[in-house]
Amino acid sequence: MATQMFVNLPVKDLARSKEFFGKLGFAFNPQFSDENAACMVVSDQNFVMLLTEAYFKQFTPKTIADAKKSTEVLVALSRENREAVTDIVAKAVAAGGSTHADPKDDGFMYQHGFQDLDGHMWEVFYVDPKGIPQG
Repeated sequence: MATQMFVNLPVKDLARSKEFFGKLGFAFNPQFSDENAACMVVSDQNFVMLLTEAYFKQFTPKTIADAKKSTEVLVALSRENREAVTDIVAKAVAAGGSTHADPKDDGFMYQHGFQDLDGHMWEVFYVDPKGIPQG
């Protein structure tokens, strides 16, 4: 069995977060979703659990970071080409998110990112396998 990855993120308003990510094209697995959590499908093996802050607190003794004031994680997502990077960032901004930096073009890699409604940072990138420096 392949290893699956579940990233858990606290959110202030679960319904708004689901609507936001739905506008970006993500689907949710209803088997692992309820009034406290929503399982966002990133790929066959990768998921993001959007958890209400009250529910998230049950899994950690630490204080929940305010992602609008500090960075607790950078979630990086690959895309199939540069246009797909630009497209998802534009959808995020149109849905109420914001960008946190200008796009970066390193030749073999293109990246841009957005902040979601709770301030979590998402780095979106495309890597041209033919252009990766060797060595």
